[in-house]
Amino acid sequence: MKLLNSVMAAAMVAVFALPGMADEPTIVVEDSYARSSMKMAKTGAAFMIIKNLGDVDDRVVAARSDISKRVELHTHVETTENGQTYMKMGIMEGGFPIPAHGQTVLKRGGMHVMFMGLNRPLVHGENVHVTLVLEKAGEVEIDVPVDLNRKPAEGGKMMHKHGDGKMMKKHGEHSN
Repeated sequence: MKLLNSVMAAAMVAVFALPGMADEPTIVVEDSYARSSMKMAKTGAAFMIIKNLGDVDDRVVAARSDISKRVELHTHVETTENGQTYMKMGIMEGGFPIPAHGQTVLKRGGMHVMFMGLNRPLVHGENVHVTLVLEKAGEVEIDVPVDLNRKPAEGGKMMHKHGDGKMMKKHGEHSN
């Protein structure tokens, strides 16, 4: 009888815990890699696919890493100025949205985690430890492999401009 009561109590706890757990997003990071443009670069970036297997939308609101002095969430926005169309990189206000049962792709020429003021060079084959801070899921820690040889999946010849507008390159030639 005592065993039956224990089993029943455990089953009731599990049943009442399930609704709360259903609201918790489950975040999975796949296909991550980091790179910089050259050996002595002051900046680098990380790219990845962030999947939300949960029933609730979530959002990456910050990221941390000891690889650099600052870590920022960046994106590129198409801008036209004086008839020239270019991509301007800057901080992604509000972070990266991750829809429930969906994914967000961080890629070159789009959203990415930006390492500002590298403390050391990104070395091909090594890992960079990154903590993603999500609005609802909390912190997700990942080790991102450095791949300096990886080519972008897409790459047009659109002009690309960094935030201050002083540096323009053809998009396919951009280093991050």
